[in-house]
Amino acid sequence: MNLKDWARIIKRDIHALYLASRDRRVPWYAKALAIVVAGYALSPIDLIPDFVPILGYLDDVILVPAGIWLVVRLIPPDVMEEHRALAAAAAERPVSRTAAVAIVLVWAASAALIGWCIYRAILN
Repeated sequence: MNLKDWARIIKRDIHALYLASRDRRVPWYAKALAIVVAGYALSPIDLIPDFVPILGYLDDVILVPAGIWLVVRLIPPDVMEEHRALAAAAAERPVSRTAAVAIVLVWAASAALIGWCIYRAILN
């Protein structure tokens, strides 16, 4: 398995943990830990900042997979397999570039309107 495949599996498992954290068949302590692990994996804030040579990325390479491993062991296997399948199916869905452009245009228009309102308020 190469690094790209490993990263794809980690990404799928993080999404599966998020889905499992919302399932009522999962014990509360596994849900809590799943939320913490998924939040840490998706958060831009790291325990050790990435600009620190070697150690910055080492926490991502060790802590995230270790957390995933621990949570996966706490979740019933059949439930985890179900959520892994759902996460894999979600990853295969096409991405709508048109929707992305529409969202960016709405945000740009909103920012322009707010800027115009502030400009008008300052002048008056």
